[in-house]
Amino acid sequence: MKIIESTPAVLLLQDGTLFHGKALGKIGTHGGEICFNTGMTGYQEIYTDPSYAGQVIINTTAHIGNYGVMDAEEAESKQVQIAGMVCNEFSSVNSRFTATGSLQDYLENAGIVGISGIDTRALVRHIRTKGVMNCLISSEIFDLPNLQQELAKVPDMEGLELSSQVCTQETYFLGDANADFKVAVLDLGVKKSILSNLTDRGCYLKVFPAKTSFDEIAAWQPDGYFVSNGPGDPAVMPYAVETVSQFLASDKPVFGICLGHQILAQVCGLSTYKMHNGHRGLNHPVKNLETGLSEITSQNHGFAVRMEELSASSQATLTHINLNDQTVEGLRVNGKKAFSVQHHPEASPGPHDSRYLFDQFIDLMK
Repeated sequence: MKIIESTPAVLLLQDGTLFHGKALGKIGTHGGEICFNTGMTGYQEIYTDPSYAGQVIINTTAHIGNYGVMDAEEAESKQVQIAGMVCNEFSSVNSRFTATGSLQDYLENAGIVGISGIDTRALVRHIRTKGVMNCLISSEIFDLPNLQQELAKVPDMEGLELSSQVCTQETYFLGDANADFKVAVLDLGVKKSILSNLTDRGCYLKVFPAKTSFDEIAAWQPDGYFVSNGPGDPAVMPYAVETVSQFLASDKPVFGICLGHQILAQVCGLSTYKMHNGHRGLNHPVKNLETGLSEITSQNHGFAVRMEELSASSQATLTHINLNDQTVEGLRVNGKKAFSVQHHPEASPGPHDSRYLFDQFIDLMK
């Protein structure tokens, strides 16, 4: 079904704010937690990042869809993961000669309900003030009572476990079986580009579903353990905390990114909290406290590790700090070959300032 530009759509926020716009993607009704990404490029990578499961993304870039999609090269997983999309100007045609299709067809085929023609600047300013909240997009329901009824069905992200839903359901291998290092990946919603950063550095990977037992993972006799990014609330994932605690006890190198960082923090006795808005974009400044250097990073998270607990901890040391709001961006486990970062060093899309972290993991395995 092709979207006619005049097809109306509405966006209802949990606080009752209502926006009117035009439909994109699939005609229908769907909701999720609304959040915004400030990146100027890389919309396909964003939409296919499993960390965005259950979330409706506002693109702050004015024009979306103009360069189409490239399925094999720019998808971070096998399917679109977002719960909905909001933008200002949407282009159903594209001008990039290498594109494999239009974004409209891509989202429609994935069953994604979206809305364009929104004053995204006003919308983002509203959410920055009020905080993250649930929302509903519809291009078929327009009366307020029915919209509110549907919105009430959308689950809150706080207390929501999603990793076991978006991760691989079967173990699989990546890379050269004769590579120098064997790395066991605990898939909590891993991005493809994270895996390629490991295989490009001489790692043979075995990727395990989120709820795989430590005994099954350790039986492969890996040289190191990687704990991936992913969606949902880290505070309701005791199964992952138990597995990663056993990774740590094995005395083999452990590296965690984003959700993996939050899980490693819990292993060290630290708690997490839901942020007012979270960090999502490609231009977040982070300082490496061990080198004194600052980096521009790619980020996507709505939960964070409590700084006051990490500062007082005897088990872990703060290694990276966010220069915008002084939140935790990285830690090292004392007495162990284990570390983690909140940001995304693979940065697909984004700057590559932090890719040295993959090299540090390799050095620990050496």
